[in-house]
This record gives sequence, structure tokens and C-alpha cells, in this order.
Amino acid sequence: MTSQHNDLTASHSSAAHASEIASLDTQKFRTAKAASDAEVEAERLAAQAADLAARLQELEVQGVDGAADEEARRRRARDPLEDEVLLRLSVYRGLGIEIERDEKEGGGGEVFSRAVVRNDRKGDVHVVNMDKKFSKFFYANYFWQTL
Repeated sequence: MTSQHNDLTASHSSAAHASEIASLDTQKFRTAKAASDAEVEAERLAAQAADLAARLQELEVQGVDGAADEEARRRRARDPLEDEVLLRLSVYRGLGIEIERDEKEGGGGEVFSRAVVRNDRKGDVHVVNMDKKFSKFFYANYFWQTL
């Protein structure tokens, strides 16, 4: 038994064993990094697919000529004030700001009661109740600071 032990320890090289362990560790870390990179890319592609699906649905609702139907196009052509408000709200939404009209005031003009400001980069959501005691300048600065 002692001779078998001596033969095994003589044939075993600790330097070769350490080299093999180091190469296996390197291979393991490369594989883990590749898996992590693939996961990040899959998440990016999933988000892009969701954006494209939403865009496709929006375009399908608009139809071939860009309007949902002929009656909706005529309504928009008759009311330029509504077009202006819709354009402003669309720009705000594009920035991550959703503004709600105040129903108590009759819904006319520029009376807004609440705004939800989303910052996707920071993961923040701010709900702002809009009062007349603060100026539009104050709210504009606040919105830009939260974005």
C-alpha cells in the first residue's frame, strides 16, 4: 500500500494540477460572462419587441391614411384648439409626463388638475397635484428637474 501511495504521489504534479484548475476557472468565468451578456441582450431585444408591437398596434388603429376613420379626421379639422391641446399632451407623454384635465372646471382650455411624471432612467414616479397657487414656470422647472 505504501508503494502504491508513493507511485501516485510521484506521478502527480502539483504544478500541472494548479494549471488545470486555473484554466478551468478561466473557462468558467468566460462562460458566466457570456451568459450574462446574452441575458442583457435578450432583455434589450424583448423591450425593443414590446416597443415595436405597441407602435404596430398604434399604426393599425390609425389605418392606412393615418386616421382611425373619416369622421374622426373631420372632427379634428373642425377644432384647432383641441388639436393644439392634443399635440401638447402628446409631447408631454413622450417626455414621460401624463397630465389630467380638471373635470370640475368644465374641461375648458388649460385647466389641469394632476400630473404624473415618470423617469425611466431613475425608476422614479412623481404625482403632482397642480394648484393655482404655483405658477406655470414653477411646474415647468419641477418637471424638468424630475426628468
